[in-house]
Amino acid sequence: MDRIDTLVIGAGAVGLAVGRAMAQAGHEVVVAEAADGIGQGVSSRNSEVIHAGLYYTPGSAKAKLCVRGKDLMYELCARQGVPHRACGKLVVATDESQHTALLALQHKATRNGVPVDWLSANEARRREPAVHCTAALWSPTTGIVDSHAFMLALQGDMERAGGLLALCSQVQSLHFTPKGAVVQVRSEGAETTLLARHVVNAAGLHAVALANRMRGLPTQALRRLQNLPKAHFAKGSYFTLAGRAPFQCLVYPAPVDAWLGVHLTLDLGGQARFGPDLEWLDMPGPDAIAAIDYTVQPARAQGFEEAIRRYWPALPAGALHPGYSGVRPKIHGPGEPAPDFRIDGPAQHGVAGLVNLFGIESPGLTSSMAIGEAVVALLSD
Repeated sequence: MDRIDTLVIGAGAVGLAVGRAMAQAGHEVVVAEAADGIGQGVSSRNSEVIHAGLYYTPGSAKAKLCVRGKDLMYELCARQGVPHRACGKLVVATDESQHTALLALQHKATRNGVPVDWLSANEARRREPAVHCTAALWSPTTGIVDSHAFMLALQGDMERAGGLLALCSQVQSLHFTPKGAVVQVRSEGAETTLLARHVVNAAGLHAVALANRMRGLPTQALRRLQNLPKAHFAKGSYFTLAGRAPFQCLVYPAPVDAWLGVHLTLDLGGQARFGPDLEWLDMPGPDAIAAIDYTVQPARAQGFEEAIRRYWPALPAGALHPGYSGVRPKIHGPGEPAPDFRIDGPAQHGVAGLVNLFGIESPGLTSSMAIGEAVVALLSD
């Protein structure tokens, strides 16, 4: 049986950031990924936005980790030449009834230490002439990033610090003993058994199911692990725009509940894409994750057009084309308030050396390096 110090399960942005942070802290690290490449799950199907930290409850993990992660991401991108741009974002009210929501968002941002400016309709149009609004918030620290290049930079840092990436390596089981976690890993048809002192569950869509398969836990931990969240899955589709959009920054509608609405983002080439929308999936069990249909249905374009024309009335008819979709690993269901990130360490479940990462959806990409720091701190304690 091979012994390792730290096993990180999942090589998306968060898993790679955790592996990087642990390796740089002096730990022997293996990041195990079931797919044949990094970032093949949630991390490959998002808006590629560097979030400023506007939306999250002051003092929450999302607020603190997003703001810290944003700074770390910009620093890493600048240092390693990862393509990115601090293009900024307008959050727009399209009716005066939405000004209350904008004011609340401005107050949250201020308490989170995030710079925002209130703009009148005329001031917003001077920045983006094509936008329709009655008022807006300007977020100068919002940006966009090449997410795959960012993950490659995380991987490179991890490997330079001595960490290893194991692709095509699926964790079959975890059995906790007083000496550590006995982990069965299947890799290219062969079974390997590892004894890991630390285990970090960064499995994204599979994180809750993986935690439910953990065995050998002490009685106290079993009682605490009964409080595992229930996994929910929400599909978000994106449409791309034929031709160039007349925008230089991102445009988001005023937020409604836990959903940020159909927003306009740009890629680094200036091409516009719109989304995501919100479609709750009926998932009868964890095995259904492999059968998720990521097809973007063309019929959804009508709803997109109606939402977009509230802030861009000149959207040409028929200009939207199906793009791509992603599925978010939520730990709340329809109509429920969005919870905070759950970073469950030994204080939560009583298992030394184990960290479960649950509900790491947006702003997970932005927060990833700060989550890595948080995991190091938990496991160092």
